[in-house]
Amino acid sequence: MPEEESQTIMAVDELQAIIQRCKFLEEADFKGEDFNLFQVAGQKCLEDGYAAQLLEVIQNEKNKVIVKNMGWNLISPLVRCIFMYKQEDDKREHCLKILDQLAQLCNPKELLLGLLEQIEQTSGEQVCQTVMLLLQPLQTVLLKLQNKKAYSVGLSLAMIMNQLTPLPVPYTKQQIQEDKLGLCQCCNAVVDFAKPFVNEVVKNMEKSSECNDMELKEELLKFCMKSLKYPLLTAQLEQLEGIEEHPFRHFATEIVHILWDTRELMPLMFLHRKGKSPDWENQEFADIEQKNSADSLACLAYLMFVQHFGIECFPVVFSPSYLLQCNVTHIEVLLKRTEESVLSKGLDLFESCLLRMEDNSLLHQYLEFRDFINVPQDLVKVMTLCPIEHLRKKSLNVLQLFIDKFDAEGKHTLFRCLLKTSNHAGVEGYVIKNIKDQIHLSLTACDNIWFTGHHLVSLLDLVLLLPEGAETDLLQNSDRIMASLNLLRYLIIKDCESDNQTGVWTALPKIKQNFLKPLHVGLNMSKAHYEAEIKSKKENRREAHGSNAVCSLTVSGEKMPAMTPEMQFQVLHSALFTFDLIESVLARVEELIEVKVKAVMDENS
Repeated sequence: MPEEESQTIMAVDELQAIIQRCKFLEEADFKGEDFNLFQVAGQKCLEDGYAAQLLEVIQNEKNKVIVKNMGWNLISPLVRCIFMYKQEDDKREHCLKILDQLAQLCNPKELLLGLLEQIEQTSGEQVCQTVMLLLQPLQTVLLKLQNKKAYSVGLSLAMIMNQLTPLPVPYTKQQIQEDKLGLCQCCNAVVDFAKPFVNEVVKNMEKSSECNDMELKEELLKFCMKSLKYPLLTAQLEQLEGIEEHPFRHFATEIVHILWDTRELMPLMFLHRKGKSPDWENQEFADIEQKNSADSLACLAYLMFVQHFGIECFPVVFSPSYLLQCNVTHIEVLLKRTEESVLSKGLDLFESCLLRMEDNSLLHQYLEFRDFINVPQDLVKVMTLCPIEHLRKKSLNVLQLFIDKFDAEGKHTLFRCLLKTSNHAGVEGYVIKNIKDQIHLSLTACDNIWFTGHHLVSLLDLVLLLPEGAETDLLQNSDRIMASLNLLRYLIIKDCESDNQTGVWTALPKIKQNFLKPLHVGLNMSKAHYEAEIKSKKENRREAHGSNAVCSLTVSGEKMPAMTPEMQFQVLHSALFTFDLIESVLARVEELIEVKVKAVMDENS
C-alpha cells in the first residue's frame, strides 16, 4: 500500500510540478516542452488509475490558464482510458467528468482539433463508440466558437460522416435490432448534435428574409446530402414488425426536417441543385461530386414519394405526369445500381409515380426526353441480369405499368424502342404479346390508327423477321419466334383479306420472304443438327458402355455446366421438342393463310 501511495504521489507530483513552473508564465511564453511534459504527466495519472486526482487538479481554479492552453493534449489518453474501464467503474466516471471539464475550460480552437484528430484516428468497431463519446464535448466547443464557426461545423460533420461511411449498414430486421457496431444509434446521435446549428440558421432566417448565415446553412446541407447517400440510400426503410421505432426511419425523418427547416427541401426536389456544385479544376472530382449529388437526390425522392417523409410539405398542385418527369432522372440513377437495397428503391419509386396516373394518360411526347427512353432499358437489364428473383419479377410488373400509362402513339414508339434495344428473346416475346393485345383492342373496342394500317405494318417489320435469317439461333430466340407466330396467326384469323384493317395481307409477301421461308430453312437445319448430335451421343455411349462419365455440352454458343450423358440427352430432346412446337404453329399459320387466300379466290371467281 505505501508503494502504491508513493506512485500516486509521484504521478500527481510530477503534474503539479509542471503546473507550478508554468503558473507564472504568460500564455505566449508556454513552450513545446511544457506541453509535452504536461501531456506525459497527465497521461501517467490516467494510465496508473489516478483519474480522481487528475480531476481535482483540473477543477482547481488556480490551474485554469494552464488547463485552458494545455488540457487538449489529454484527449487521446483520456479516450483510451474511458474505453479501458467498464461502464460501472468509478474511474471511468472520473474520466468522463475530466472530458466534460476540458470541453468547458480548454481553448476551443485547440480542443476542436484534438477532438477531430481523435475521431479521425479511430477505426473499425470503435468508430461509433468514439464518435458518440466525443459528440457532446465537440458540440460544446463548436457553440463557443465565434470566428469560422460554419467552417468548423462543416469540418466536424464531414469528419464524422467520413469515418462512418466505411461501416456496413444493417439491413435485415435482426441486424438493425442488434446494431452490432452501433451505427443506428450513432447516426441519430449525430442528428441531435447538429440540431443547435440548425436552430441557429432557422433563427437567423426568421430575423431576415435574406439569410445572413449562408455558410452554416450550406454546411448543414452538405451533411444532409451525405446522409442521404450514406446510410439512407442502402438502408432498409420499410416499417418492420417488432421494431417500434425504426432507427433509420427516424434518422430519415430528421434529415428531411432539417432540409425543410432550412428551406432547402423544395429547391432540392425541383431544381436539382443546378449550378450549386463547386467548380472543380479536376474533372474527375467534378464527376464524383455530380454522382454523389445524384445518389442523394434520388434517395430524397424515394423518401418523399414512397415513404412519404415530408410529403405534407409537398404542394398538391402538380400533375402525376409532371411528378414522373421530375423523378425519372432519380429512377434512372437507382436502377443503374446493382445492390438489392438501392435497386428496390428505384423500382418502388417508379411504381409509386406510375400508380398515381390513369392508364393511357401519359403523352407520347414524353418519350422525346432521353430519360423516358433510358428507364425502360434499365428495367430490361434488371429483368434479365439481376440475380434476385423478386426484383426481376417486380421490374417486369413495373415495365407493364409503364406501357399501360402511355397513349397509343407512346405505346407504339416504346414497343419499337424495346424491340430494337432489348437484345433478349424473352423480353422481345413479351413486347410482341403486348403488341397483340393492343391490336385486339383496336379491332374490337376502339379504332386506333397506331395499331392498324401502315403504322402497324411498320411495327410488324420489326416483329415478323428472323434477326439473322435462316442462320438465326432458333433455340435462343424461341420465345420471340413463338410470340411472333402467335401474333401472325391471330392477325390471319381476325382480319379478313377483304377488310385488311391491320395491313397484314398487304405485307404478306414480305412476311413470307423475311420470316416464314427462312424459318422453314432454319428449322430443318436446327433439327438436323440436334438429331445428328443425339445420334453421335448414342454411339459414344455404346462405346463407353457402363461409364458414368461427366461431359460438357455447348448449346446456343454457350458451354453448359458439366453434365452426365443422361442429362445431355434430356437437353437435346428438349431442344427438338421446342423445334417441333415452332414447326406445328408455323404449319397452322401457313394453313390458315392458304385457307383465307383460297376463300377470297373462290369469291372472286
